[in-house]
Amino acid sequence: MASSSRAQFSSKFGFIMAAAGSAVGLGNVWGFPTQAASNGGAVFLLVYLVMVVVLALPMLIAELTIGRYGQANPLRSVKRIWPTNSKIPAGFGLLGLLTALMILSFYSIIAGWLVGYLVSPILDFIGFHSAATWLEAFSTERNLVLALIFIAITMKVVMGGVTDGIESWSSRLMPVLVGLFVVMIGYILLQDGAMDGLKMYLVPDASHFSADLVVGAMGQAFFSLSLGVTVMMVYGSYLPKDVNIPKTATQVAMIDTGIAFGAGLLILPAMFVAQKNGVVIYDDVGNLLNSDTLVFTVLPAMFDTMGSVGVIVSILFFALMLIAALTSSISMLEVPVSCAMEELGQTRKKAVMWIGGLALLLAAAIVFNFGTLFGLVITVSTVYLQPILGLVWAICAGWVWHRAKLLDEIRQGNPEVEHSLFWKIWPNYLRYVCPVLMGLVFWVTI
Repeated sequence: MASSSRAQFSSKFGFIMAAAGSAVGLGNVWGFPTQAASNGGAVFLLVYLVMVVVLALPMLIAELTIGRYGQANPLRSVKRIWPTNSKIPAGFGLLGLLTALMILSFYSIIAGWLVGYLVSPILDFIGFHSAATWLEAFSTERNLVLALIFIAITMKVVMGGVTDGIESWSSRLMPVLVGLFVVMIGYILLQDGAMDGLKMYLVPDASHFSADLVVGAMGQAFFSLSLGVTVMMVYGSYLPKDVNIPKTATQVAMIDTGIAFGAGLLILPAMFVAQKNGVVIYDDVGNLLNSDTLVFTVLPAMFDTMGSVGVIVSILFFALMLIAALTSSISMLEVPVSCAMEELGQTRKKAVMWIGGLALLLAAAIVFNFGTLFGLVITVSTVYLQPILGLVWAICAGWVWHRAKLLDEIRQGNPEVEHSLFWKIWPNYLRYVCPVLMGLVFWVTI
């Protein structure tokens, strides 16, 4: 096993904030509300909540348990549960590492846009109109500069280490994120038109229910908890042995789901406020317009109709989005950094510098070939690799790992777990049900 000097989260609260921060990203505050708005609102919300329980949570427990048992990076952790000396587990671990790096590269471009939209109204307010326009106008130079800024911020946090970097910043940023959500939701719900969005979001209309909606909600629940890309294995490896993993995983899932719910509570009413102010959000047949760029088109247009107060609301909104993006990006960078430190014997600073530089090079390649690579990298990493890896980890925990050793690891933070309802259900559920559900997610997404 790893040495006793291996970094650990200093508190349960710190871990929950870090893990929830990793899970809470643009998939929650952008992807979930957009999917909800495109799929009937309340019906999608209800199915999503069910899918968090039946797919995402069991998988989260599995990844955290593998990571804590291995007490190492994903390459070593997966190898330690493998019964034979094989290169297969290291190969899957390496694939997870590469997927995290691919996601970080395109994520930094999108997050860079958030930086631009955050700073732009401030510059516009103080008279730097051309700079403000440049920050919001799509261009190769702007995309590259803003991606560089975002990756640099991410590198700065990860360079601080597990306790002083990831845990410290997550413990600060997550409460700020929640506070911003409360303020923004409170403000938006007081605007004209907000109640129409609230009704769509909270009052179910069964006519929107479909098999595609179910699988879409399943995929959203899986992706929103950063599953498949070995992030939760890395964070699990920093967990003390006395932590009750099922209980802690449930708390992480609840926070993540709460943020997604809050994002819907903010974005859907905001869309209808925008509509009330003359912004077109649905086409003639009821399909959501600009779903891919909702936060960069519909909402800024709404902020522009609010006058001077719109500047404040815009800054708060994009600050919220940027915090969500940052708490996810630091976990994506930590995956390859942890591997470089343990497999190559590098210092954290050196690993962060060259891996962050590599992520920037990948982002630059996408920026210079945006039309070809942007959608392709997103599709390969999130539509293909992430579900495949999720399926692999379900099989590893359910079929490859010896049941007695799995129980021993879970028991360390919960001595009575063997006699609980959880243990009677979860191992077989992980073995038989989760792979089928993951297979469905993969099948439908392709």
